[in-house]
This record gives sequence, C-alpha cells and structure tokens, in this order.
Amino acid sequence: MIVTSTTMIGAAPAEAQEALDRGVRRLLEEQRPDGWWKGELASNVTMDAEDLLMREFLGVRDPTETRSTAAWIRSEQRPDGSWATFHGGPPDLSTTVEAYVALRLAGDPPDADHMLRAATIVRGLGGLAATRVFTRLWLALFGLWSWDDLPALPPEVVLLPRWFPLNIYDFACWARQTIVALTVVAAHRPVRPLGFGIDELEAPVAGTAGPGSGAGGLLDRVLRAYERRPVGPLRRLALARAERWIVRHQESDGSWGGIQPPWVYSLMALELLGYPLGHPVMQKGLEGLDGFTVVEDGVRRLEACQSPVWDTALAVLALTDAGLTGDHPSLVRAADWLLAHEVRTRGDWAVRRPRLAPGGWAFEFANEWYPDVDDTAVVVLALRRVHHPDPERVARSIDRAREWTFGMQSRGGGWGAFDVDNTRDLCRRLPFCDFGEVIDPPSADVTAHAVEMLAGEGLAADPRVVDGTRWLLAQQEVDGSWFGRWGANHVYGTGASLPALVAAGTPVDAVPLRRAVRWLESHQDPGGGWGEDLRSYREGSWRGKGEPTASQTAWALLGLLATSVAAPSDAVDRGVAWLVRTQCADGGWDEPWFTGTGFPGDFYINYGLYRLVFPVMALGRYVEARR
Repeated sequence: MIVTSTTMIGAAPAEAQEALDRGVRRLLEEQRPDGWWKGELASNVTMDAEDLLMREFLGVRDPTETRSTAAWIRSEQRPDGSWATFHGGPPDLSTTVEAYVALRLAGDPPDADHMLRAATIVRGLGGLAATRVFTRLWLALFGLWSWDDLPALPPEVVLLPRWFPLNIYDFACWARQTIVALTVVAAHRPVRPLGFGIDELEAPVAGTAGPGSGAGGLLDRVLRAYERRPVGPLRRLALARAERWIVRHQESDGSWGGIQPPWVYSLMALELLGYPLGHPVMQKGLEGLDGFTVVEDGVRRLEACQSPVWDTALAVLALTDAGLTGDHPSLVRAADWLLAHEVRTRGDWAVRRPRLAPGGWAFEFANEWYPDVDDTAVVVLALRRVHHPDPERVARSIDRAREWTFGMQSRGGGWGAFDVDNTRDLCRRLPFCDFGEVIDPPSADVTAHAVEMLAGEGLAADPRVVDGTRWLLAQQEVDGSWFGRWGANHVYGTGASLPALVAAGTPVDAVPLRRAVRWLESHQDPGGGWGEDLRSYREGSWRGKGEPTASQTAWALLGLLATSVAAPSDAVDRGVAWLVRTQCADGGWDEPWFTGTGFPGDFYINYGLYRLVFPVMALGRYVEARR
C-alpha cells in the first residue's frame, strides 16, 4: 500500500515530516537487538546455481535443499525463458546456462516447457561457446566442456614476486582470492560427470572461445604451452603455496573475503588438494554458507555477500539526519557494535603499505583481510554523530581509521576501495578474466566518501585532501556527472561527489558544481523522481535514465541539497514529493530495481536497506533545510 500525497508538484514541509517520521519508525524497527542493521543483498541466480553445482562436486548436495533452490531459480525465470543479471534487465546468456544446468541437476526434464524456452534463448544468444569463461569452467568440472578449450592460468602465478607483472597482488582483492583457488582447480582438471548432456544448448553456428588477440591472447598462448608440460617441482611448489594462501585467508565465519566466488572455488580447490569434508577448514566453510542462506516461503536462495557494517553506518547517518539526538540508545548501541568490528589486523593491503598501521572497517560481519576505504569513511562519519559514553575509545578508533585512510591514498590523489594503486591494466586483458572488473583503481564515489570524511575531520586544507579534491574534480564527465563504481551509476557518483566537494570547501556556485546540478535537474523524471538503468554501464544512452527508484531519487536529492544556495529548488521539492507519494504504509519504499554495483556491466546487487536509509537521509536534510 502506498501513502498518497495531496500535493503532486511540491511536498509541503508537514507532509515531508510525516513521511520522515514513518521512515524513522520503520528504520528503528529494523535494528537488531545488539545494534546492527542488515538488509538482504539480492543478486542473480548464478549464486544459487553454482551453490548446487559446488555441492554436487563435493558430494554434499541435499535433496531438500536442491528442491527449494530449484524452486527459487524457476521463480526468477522470465516469460521468454531467460534469466537476467538484474530486475528488468536483458536476457543474460551465462546466467541462463548456469540456471538451466542447475535445474537439470535438480531433475527438471529438458522437454519441460520452461526448459525448452530456456534452451531456445541460449541457442539464440550464441550457445555454450559464447558464454563467459567462468561458466565454461563450471561446465568443464562436470564433463560438459573441454578443459583444453579454456584459457590457461597456472598456479605458478602465486610464485611471481610482488614487483613482477600479473603477480596475484596486481589483481583486485576479490579477483585475487578467486584466481588463487581457480588455478588449483584448473591444474587438477577434474571431471565428475552428471549423468546427462546439454547438447540442446549448442548453437547451430557456434561461436568461438579462443584465446583472443593482442597481448592477452599472446600471453594465453604462452601459458597454454606451459600448461601442457609444466615443470614438476615448480608445479608442486606452486600448489603448496596456493594451499597455504587459501587456508590462511579463510575468515572466522568460514568465508573467503565474505563473498561467494572465492568461497565456493576455495572449497573445491582444497577438496582437490586432499582435504576431507570433515577437516575443520572444510567444515567451517560449508557451515558458514548457512549464514548466507535465506529460506522463506518454500524457496532457498544465497546472498553473494552481506553488508552489516555498511548498512549500520548508513542507518546512523540517516537517523541523525532525521533528528535523533546523538545519545539516543539505538545510536549508542550501533556505535558499540561498529567499534567492536574495527579491523585491527594487517590484511592484503599491507603488501603495498607494509609500514601502515591497521585501522578501519570492512563491509561484512567477518572480513579481517579486506577492510575498505568506503566503509571506513562512512563509519567515521557515523561515529562522529554519536554521543558515546566512552568518547576516548571512539576517538582512538577514528584516529586509526583516519591515518589508515590517508595511507591508502593512491598516486594522483584518488582512493580505490581495497588496495593502493591497483591499476595494472594488463590484468583486464587476460582471456581468463572476461567477467567483472579485476582491478581496483581509484573511483569517484570512494574518493568522494574519503574526502567528505577527512574534510569533516577538519582536514580540508591538508595537502592530501586537496589532492583528493582535485582528483575528484578532474574525474567529472563532460556532461557534468560523475561515474558511479559501486552504485548505479552517474546518479550515484554525482550524488556522492557533490556533498564531498562542498564539505571540502568548493564554493556551491563553482562551475563544476553548477554543471553537476544542471545534469541532475535535466535527468529528473517528469513525475519527480530519479532513476538510472544498469544498462548505462554499457550503453551511454541509458545514462541518467530509468525507472525512478527511492534510493536513486534520494542520491540526487542529497547532491542537490548540498549545493543549495538558498531554499531548496523546485527540483528538490518535486523529488521530495515523489518520495512522499510513493512511500508505503509501513514507512518504507518498494524497490525491485537493482541500484548497487558489484562489477560494472556484469554483476549487480539490490541492497535491501537502500530503499529506506537513503530516503530517510534525504527527507531529514530536506526538512532541516526548510526550517
């Protein structure tokens, strides 16, 4: 049920306040007893298909889990027979193939109507040969594709020194963890037949899945040649080092990096290295997946990741923007929980910054190896809003986080999420890496959050913050927007950059800011909201265009409110009216559209709490500006 507003063009302050109050009540209801918030992270059915395939590979697939997972996969199929990577998106070949194979594994016959429609879509999109490398690797595990027809990436890569191109630390942390495990799997070339074939997915005129051209293709040919005759002692040394690396990087919750891809590949790699299922590492890994599993209404689905630190920090910002005082019990509990999850150990980031002291926060419940700049910046902003009974404890955590953030700044002034100067473009050219971003260069949204936090610490004049501000200004697009690496897309990047630049002292009437304001205003939907379809990552015609959503409308409003020189503009009033008009009776907003980004162009996320925290944040700032 949607609460309707009598004002269609602009929202009166009273209506905005009422909507804000409803949102605050809902947000407080969502807090867990020990202080944290977490919305479900929805992605696509490859998570569920690969979970079933992994369990089949390990010999632990359960019939009940299989039935409920298959029910979820079927529920996500569209009328044309395909599966997509995001709500309302185009058919995705690799996702459809993985879903199809998982359903065959679950017992769905190939002549069932939904399977026939899926097979038709697959053939029309190019068949198995046109799928991504990771999909073909899953097929190879079960004899449905030849290992000889996959790009090579031998485990000897783990032996490369850190100064040598394509060493594992040249890859982003998420790719690094995945690659180390996959090199072990690929070195063993296992084949565990499923008892059925999938010839019905072959296209009449199959595409090619060769090594490609250029530097990446040449390198793949060299690696393939080595793979045919690896040096025995070197291979054994590489596998032993990879094994130690994998085991050492397991988190306390059983995961690897708190994300699905390295988790499932690491479990399979260790099994191939001889680890029995009863081994503590394997047990912890398999049991940990239960905490990432959502079971409701007879279906079972897997979260690719979880975001409690991020969600909790955003909730604190939203509630304080809404007017809760810093000593409110909910905020103090949240601060306690955040303080307890500070990362005080050295992770992979220390490879590039060996003298930097640890400090900061990760995204997940347990991810000691990979704190990130984005979470750290937002947590510091949140903690500064709370009147904690132990201010010295808070100050010490913030001091460590601030220095760690400075230490993670890349050359040129920007910040990446997890590593420093993680910009080796050659990694992107490997045919093995044809899915998702594999490096972690500085981005506008992460840099904006770092600049906003450091400026809030009174450091706007610090040369390092000045460099960050200059870098951010230099990243502005010709049209006035900023690219959004971790949120969709230019609305997110622009909504993050404007408050940061203002916090850093950029005049609100400066030309770059006025250009950004014009871009936001020109992309407002006639109904008052903002939306940007995820296809904007591949197709420029979608930039700033799409079905309006609560989270994206809030991002635009946050940017516009930060740059208001007087009373909020007509565009802001209409945006607030859209939020008021579309609010549900329970205080939240419906948002089936995905607005979070894992890999631009390839993998997207629907953050369950975005549709609540960001509108509350925007409404709170609007009500304050209208006073």
